[in-house]
Amino acid sequence: MKHRTLALPLSLLTLAALTGCGSLSMGGSEDRDKVTVWLMQNSASDGFLKKFKEEFEAEHGEVELDFQIQEWTGIGEKVTKALDSGDADAPDVIEVGNTQVAQYVEGGGVLDLSLEALRDLGMEDWQPGLAEPGAVQGSQFGIPWYAANRVVLYNKDLFAEAGIKHPPKDRDEWLAQTERLNSGSQQGIYLAGQDWYTLAGFIWEEGGELATDNKGVFVGALDSPRALAGMDFYARLQALGKGPKDADEQTPPQAEVFAKGDVAQIISVPGAAKLIEETTPELAGKIGYFPVPGKKAGQPGSVFTGGSDLIIPKRTDQQWAAMDVVKALAGEQWQKELATTMDYVPNKVTLASVVDGNPGVAAMAAGAEYGRATPNSPRWAAVEANNPIKRYMSDVLTGSDPKKAARRASQEITEKLDDRTE
Repeated sequence: MKHRTLALPLSLLTLAALTGCGSLSMGGSEDRDKVTVWLMQNSASDGFLKKFKEEFEAEHGEVELDFQIQEWTGIGEKVTKALDSGDADAPDVIEVGNTQVAQYVEGGGVLDLSLEALRDLGMEDWQPGLAEPGAVQGSQFGIPWYAANRVVLYNKDLFAEAGIKHPPKDRDEWLAQTERLNSGSQQGIYLAGQDWYTLAGFIWEEGGELATDNKGVFVGALDSPRALAGMDFYARLQALGKGPKDADEQTPPQAEVFAKGDVAQIISVPGAAKLIEETTPELAGKIGYFPVPGKKAGQPGSVFTGGSDLIIPKRTDQQWAAMDVVKALAGEQWQKELATTMDYVPNKVTLASVVDGNPGVAAMAAGAEYGRATPNSPRWAAVEANNPIKRYMSDVLTGSDPKKAARRASQEITEKLDDRTE
């Protein structure tokens, strides 16, 4: 998926950022095999890539790495062309959004990495929200690289004034605390009516789905009883604040609303705290974090996972060297380096402790273990482009019958995902 699916610029996820686009190649001998790696802007710092390049080339004397930084705008068409390209400078490794893997696999140009994933990469420990969308029809094409997901950011002072001494242990306690915080001009939570990524987590927590896959045919599923239960919880929570019912979390940006100091909670990536503190310096050190609560006490709820996977084009003539690059980037050493440098969740649940020293990222990592991705359809982008889920949410929040609204939205999702309607 594109980083837009996190609903905040990626710069809010990280303290380090790349500047501009271009190549980080530093030259090399003509008798070395060059491996071209496409990475997305802001995915890794210059310092990380420089260090990785130096150490990888020292260990693989026959390989020269050429990192080329790409922009997200227009990347889908560019990657599709690259997968079919016969040019000598075409990429050998490509970073793609985790929910984009299926659309690239559909064209037939992505290498099946199932054997390597099972044999060399410890796939049994991967974050589910990265691993699942990287698998298409039982084969693993995308190798998880890094993850990010939403947590609850809260105003410590407002919690203390309300006599709340600890974050909620489950959803029922979360609702009770939020109702307690929602008093007078103070909002218990600011939750926009069309924050559909947050709704997706609530639906999954109830056991529902956005869409279901029946032998490759995807069908909208918002009208199932469990999905409707997820929307009901969303409506109950959303009512404990003054979030707009007909807009998403960027209209207006929820971090700016929180920065005014009269909102107790928002659901966001933890990097939003940096923007909040820059806007309102007196909130520095007063923002806390906890994973989105689940139905079971002490266990985080399901959340949407954003992030990236790595793929290898089938047509590369540097398959073995490209695989070595992927193994290194996805391996323990560089996962720890990337997570702590960029404030990401590592690709494995077993590596989550590396971010324990960062409260926001630690809360994100705790939630990531229960992360999910959008339905693994190559046509899911069509749903997001003109999103019926957003319209459904606004309809319900403004008084429409939930079952009828869900039925309409589900039908629209089905039409967008079913290639037989083309």
